[in-house]
Amino acid sequence: MKVSGFTIIRNAVNNDYPVVEAITSVLPVCDEFVVAVGKSDDATLELIQNIPSDKIRIIETVWDDTLREGGRTFALETDKAFQAISTDSDWCFYIQADEVLHEKYYEIVRDAMIRFKDDKSVDGLLFNYKHFYGSYDYVGESWRWYRREIRVIKNNKHIFSYKDAQGFRKKPNVKLWVKLIDAYIYHYGWVKDPRLMQKKINNWYTFYRNDLWINNNVVADQEFDYGNSSSLERFEESHPKVMLPRIERKNWKFDHDISRKKYSTKEKVKRLISSLIGYRIGEYKNYKII
Repeated sequence: MKVSGFTIIRNAVNNDYPVVEAITSVLPVCDEFVVAVGKSDDATLELIQNIPSDKIRIIETVWDDTLREGGRTFALETDKAFQAISTDSDWCFYIQADEVLHEKYYEIVRDAMIRFKDDKSVDGLLFNYKHFYGSYDYVGESWRWYRREIRVIKNNKHIFSYKDAQGFRKKPNVKLWVKLIDAYIYHYGWVKDPRLMQKKINNWYTFYRNDLWINNNVVADQEFDYGNSSSLERFEESHPKVMLPRIERKNWKFDHDISRKKYSTKEKVKRLISSLIGYRIGEYKNYKII
């Protein structure tokens, strides 16, 4: 069995992405790892080149910044990385630049890959998610966070990155059949110094909004307001080992009253109905669970 990892990145240094931790976290389950490094305004290419692993293969790309509708650029870049994977790989592990796999899940992931490698009914593996917010001590509890997503797919070139690269589909536009495994992806995209977080948000807008909207709505040099979080809970488990040095360098303070829940009216109704029927209604599912 051969496994290839893949990801995309651009301006990782300026936006403080934990991309080195992301890549390093999945290297133990991969035989090769393809990184599509977009032409950057910082030392992102050097950052990836300095990861000490002979498994890593870099392809340099140029992002089309004019494709702003729905973050389409992210999907196109992801497809470039996926297409560059060796043809003899069985599985492909996609990890985004702010996602990390905990080492305690390595065996679970490997076992699932072995078990379903030759099962043609399975297109991919579905992971649960923990979304960290504000600091490394809190995770999102509100249903506005997506609960699951596909991160391992078969090396089938009919599969493509969907919309803004959150998940995948198969040509012409079909949801993948997946197996849900008992493993989590740790998403750290909302954990930064408030100034860096706002800088990242402002950069993010450039992939979804036009210049007029940005000029009228984006304020430079402000701090992101973490106080608007809807509902959080304390994280009492361990973080992946690759994240510990970054966590030690944390230089801002964030505290939150976990008893304060700010569910929208729509979510309150959904939670009530789900408590009665035992099923989470209205959940976004870009996949079909076998």
